[in-house]
Amino acid sequence: MAIAPKPKIPPLHKARIHFIGIGGIGISGLAKYLRAQGATISGSDIAHSPTTHYLRSLGVQIHIPHDASAITNQDLIIHSAIITQDNPEIIQAKQKHIPVFSREQALRLILDSKRVFSVCGAHGKSSISAMLSSIFPEFGAIIGAESKEFHSNVREAQSESIIFEADESDKSFLNSNPYFAIVPNAEPEHMETYGHDVGVLRAAYEEFLGKASVRCVNDSDEFLRGITIPSLHLDPAKDISNISYVLEDDMPYTKFHLRDLGEFAVWGLGEHVAQNASLAILSALESMRQDCQSQDSALESKLACHSSYPSAHIEQVRKNLKNFAGIKKRFDILCTNELTIIDDYAHHPTEIKATIQSLQVYACLRDITNISAIWQPHKFSRLFDNLQAFQECFEGAFSGDGRLVILPVWRAGEQPREVDFATLFARYNPIIATRTQRNGNTLEIYHNDTLLTTLKSGIAIGFGAGDITYQLRGVK
Repeated sequence: MAIAPKPKIPPLHKARIHFIGIGGIGISGLAKYLRAQGATISGSDIAHSPTTHYLRSLGVQIHIPHDASAITNQDLIIHSAIITQDNPEIIQAKQKHIPVFSREQALRLILDSKRVFSVCGAHGKSSISAMLSSIFPEFGAIIGAESKEFHSNVREAQSESIIFEADESDKSFLNSNPYFAIVPNAEPEHMETYGHDVGVLRAAYEEFLGKASVRCVNDSDEFLRGITIPSLHLDPAKDISNISYVLEDDMPYTKFHLRDLGEFAVWGLGEHVAQNASLAILSALESMRQDCQSQDSALESKLACHSSYPSAHIEQVRKNLKNFAGIKKRFDILCTNELTIIDDYAHHPTEIKATIQSLQVYACLRDITNISAIWQPHKFSRLFDNLQAFQECFEGAFSGDGRLVILPVWRAGEQPREVDFATLFARYNPIIATRTQRNGNTLEIYHNDTLLTTLKSGIAIGFGAGDITYQLRGVK
């Protein structure tokens, strides 16, 4: 029997590409980005979502649910990680000899021809990616969360440069073809990917940094200090000074001085915000300096680029950084009535602790003394791997009549385990609840159908990566 020839994939900006699971943030990001490059895209999912409705409004053909008829004459199929090989569209594609790529495999194909600003780390990579996209709005961007500046996780721009939020959880950051590698921190997590061996995790980060032409890392991170690959280094203790916090039009901003570059202002509150912004600023300035030096233009241009960071570049970065408006679900201020409701994606104790520091500053700026937190733990494995840190990270978070409300663990596919939250977190006298419900400008706390309490004033902040974000917004 003759073997069918291996099909050749045309250049991606000319290809017809079908995305299975197109409603997910990761796959939709690739779809929107490739559409902006010129590709003809289609997609499918099990149900409609705001993302599929948005894509349909652009004229993208969307099939709900998955069906073999969606596969016609496409050049390439890309599917999300949760799609199995018995999916009818994958089966049909293989019968038609259409190449089928997972998202991880597709990333290598997409990014190999791009100048990639690859941002990776345990915490803050979405914010840094969005900050860089604010600084370089002409670049494409694929971020793991929605930027509130342009209301998307994708900057749909045609450009040879792309800002990309890389993922260490599945090692796919190693496929991101980094020209510029930016790492704010690293922490042992997702250790099942690395055989529960910290040495393997460290080696992966070293490999990632080693792939890049330019690297920018945060020296204050203990894990990163053990990696000696030559890099641009941010030493927050020496490089960042005069941190202050202000409200502008009721929005929170951190102001700080960076080295001898002057003062910058960025949306958000906290020392970690200043550090994230500093990494974005230094990376942007270094990129601009290299671009300037590589130009064989007029002598005046060469002279202007003689200094390390020309003043015109600094002013451009300073101005564009102010366009950053935060990340959806990262200290996301939903309302500022008698009860201020904030949604935060933090689901690791390090993230929760940093957000609580920001919360305390914000409460002080607004002269609010009543603070409560609603915590939906994310995954049993994360909870037990970091139990002591979770028990400690809420210290100092509550004031006035504020309480800690603990919701059931968002399992994310894991098998349930018994957890005695009342005993483990007894120091906070927590309210053990099953759900919260938005009712106008208040939050009702329930255990099953019994109303336990209603939060009516002060600040209520929700922590978690599960469905708590929908509960806080009153859509679930």
